[in-house]
Order: sequence, then structure tokens, then C-alpha cells
Amino acid sequence: MPASTASGITRYTTVAIILHWMIALGILTLIAMGLVMDHLNLDPMRVFQLYQLHKSIGISVMFLIALRIGWRLMHTTPPLPAEMPPLEKKGAHLAHLALYGLQVLLPLSGWAMVSVSVLGIPTVLFGTLPWPDLPVLSTLPDKAPVEAVLKGVHHWAAWGLLGLIILHVAAALRHRFILHDHVLSQMLPVSGSTALAHQKGETP
Repeated sequence: MPASTASGITRYTTVAIILHWMIALGILTLIAMGLVMDHLNLDPMRVFQLYQLHKSIGISVMFLIALRIGWRLMHTTPPLPAEMPPLEKKGAHLAHLALYGLQVLLPLSGWAMVSVSVLGIPTVLFGTLPWPDLPVLSTLPDKAPVEAVLKGVHHWAAWGLLGLIILHVAAALRHRFILHDHVLSQMLPVSGSTALAHQKGETP
């Protein structure tokens, strides 16, 4: 459970923090792998191996995102600082919604793209667990144009998510080093009181 005071919750739950950082690591790994596969001239077998690993990590991240959203809906989150301007709070909420939306869209579009691929390469998670294609897409008579559209969606969603991640990190650092408030400490894997004490230069 989150640490709390008389004024309410001051920190995300341990489960939320663990899921947040696991998803962040998974997404950054997937983006890096995507850039490598798209822009480096690799041996075809290496590309195939990376592609299969990319799919395996992507499906795993999809499950983590589902857990994160379910946990988020069932638990109250820490409030933003009271001194934040209303427009800035609204922008923060919209950015978080966009982050969640793209985190859902990316793995689903990737799964759909694999399902409608004209190559028909099966997905085997981490070389062990067969993963099914989406039923309707896998039986389309003309897959090529649908695959092209889904590739575009997946590609631009990845760039959009990367842009939002950069904005998200910049905002967190602004709260930490410029505004000197508690926003970043709410999601750090240390106790809330310790993080706040570090921000103020105090000994916890």
C-alpha cells in the first residue's frame, strides 16, 4: 500500500512502481530493437532472431500494460502538487492518457501486423510458447495492403510514444531540479520520505 499522511496518498503503490519501471525498460528495449532492425544492415538470420525476440518482449509488455491499467483503475494515485496551475495539471493528465493509449496501441498493432503478414511466420514466445494470430486478420484474402497500413500505424505510434517518453522524462526532471517538489519521488523505487528528504538536502 502507498505511504500516506493526513492529507492523503503521497506515493504510488509498490506494485505500480514495479510495473512502471518494468514497462519502461521493456518499451525502451523494443524501440531500440526496432531502430536496429530498420536502420542497420544485419544478416537476415540475425534480423529474424531480433524480430522474434521483439515480438516476445512486445507480447510480454502488453500483459504488463494490462496489469498496470487494471491496477491503476483499482487504486488511487497521488495528487499533483496543489500549487501547479490548472492548465498544467490538465496537460499532465492528457499526456498520461496519451502514454497509456499508445502503450495499448503499439503491442496491439504489432500483433495485428504479425497476424496479417504475407510471410506468415509463426510467433513463438522466447522460442518456447506458440502465440496465435488474430483470427480475422490471419484469414484475409488480400493481406498486403492491410499489412502496409498496420506497419505505418506501428511505426508512427512508436515515434509518438518515444516523443511522449522524452516529454515525460523532461517533466519529471523539471519537477525534481527546478520546482523541487515531490512528483518524481512518488514513482522512485525508494521510500517517499527518503526521496523527499534527499530533495530537501535533509538526512532521513
